[in-house]
Amino acid sequence: MAYMDIRPEHPNGRVAVLLHGKNFCAATWENTIHVLANRGYRVIAPDQVGFCKSSKPQAYQFTFGQLASNTHALLKHLNISQVSMVGHSTGGMLAVRYALMFPKDISRLVLVDPLGLEDWQAKGVPYRTVDEWYARERGKTAEQIRAYEQKVYYANEWRPDYEPWVQMLAGMYRGPDADSVAWNSALLYDMIATQPVIYDLPRLTAPTTLMIGDKDVTAIGSDGAPTDVRAKVGHYPELGKAAAAAIPGAKLVEFPNVGHTPQLQDPAAFHKALLEALN
Repeated sequence: MAYMDIRPEHPNGRVAVLLHGKNFCAATWENTIHVLANRGYRVIAPDQVGFCKSSKPQAYQFTFGQLASNTHALLKHLNISQVSMVGHSTGGMLAVRYALMFPKDISRLVLVDPLGLEDWQAKGVPYRTVDEWYARERGKTAEQIRAYEQKVYYANEWRPDYEPWVQMLAGMYRGPDADSVAWNSALLYDMIATQPVIYDLPRLTAPTTLMIGDKDVTAIGSDGAPTDVRAKVGHYPELGKAAAAAIPGAKLVEFPNVGHTPQLQDPAAFHKALLEALN
């Protein structure tokens, strides 16, 4: 696992762990890292196995339990026993699993537009095989990535500061390890689609804040679903309220005009809410 370990100039004695999403890397937390470090937090931002700068094995049992165990091993290696954990998108699913497996290690849990708040297959989204995902991922272009991100991540808005993250992802698909990137991406999509966290939310015990962009419409695999099924999934305002009600004592923060990625689309509002949630 590749990771960043950012030490603040004036430590407050607390550690924040930032968990990235499926089409993201630790680097996309850049602004959040600066905000937290300036407030005294030591920040740990890993690239999970299968992503970005970490290894991309050809054979691996990708589960959120395995990725949580990897992350726990990293923190143990760094002699860190107590953290505030912030998970975005797929990283939110991972943060839920981590909090269930290692509840005594979590002082605060922040879930930012987490996936898995609904069971897509139970709602009628067809299963897509790993080979089918792989065929879709091979040769993915910057244009395809940009179009998807504009619609889903940024609520049809586009700004120049989003482009580096498109090129970061597109560069992996056109680089020398493109086939490994596509294969691991396929394995990871299978993990996301088949391991929803909705059923586990009532078991969370950590103080939890759920942050939701109300324009988020993410629903993995729904592009292959019938029209009536597509119309039923990806309604984040409803999903966020239902998830907050399911998590004991959870607080819900909504960003009315923001898509899947509030930390990039409205960083001022997001970081204000994040610092409040971590206090």
